[in-house]
Amino acid sequence: MKKILLLIPILFAFSCAEKENKEITETIIQEMPIPNQPDSVLRHVVYFSFKESSSEAEIQSVVDAFRNLQNEIDGIESFEWGVNSSPEGINQGLTHAFTLTFYSDAARDAYLPHPSHKAFGEILGPHLDKVMVLDYWTRK
Repeated sequence: MKKILLLIPILFAFSCAEKENKEITETIIQEMPIPNQPDSVLRHVVYFSFKESSSEAEIQSVVDAFRNLQNEIDGIESFEWGVNSSPEGINQGLTHAFTLTFYSDAARDAYLPHPSHKAFGEILGPHLDKVMVLDYWTRK
């Protein structure tokens, strides 16, 4: 029984040390820079609303075509999208948000006139009601 009581503090010390090492490791990982990713990136944010006459399937085909641009145009580092879920009601009718990330103005500037981007515009055109675009460089 005495041996068990003597082991409890030792086991406690080991478990505390393990927890501290895990916390230190997690902190180091969080602070490590990601290779080949700049400190600031260019976000190209696009908001759409679609015509009431456009079906869900047609809207999804627009989303799929937009998403596929990252496979067709060099310089698009990431793509994400979603549907408005804000309870504030100040989205001015815009329902879908898309964010493309670029690492340079040159990459974004090459994307804008790219033939695949223009072809996407042809797919989007018959379904588009409103659009807003905002580009910005991220800051931390």
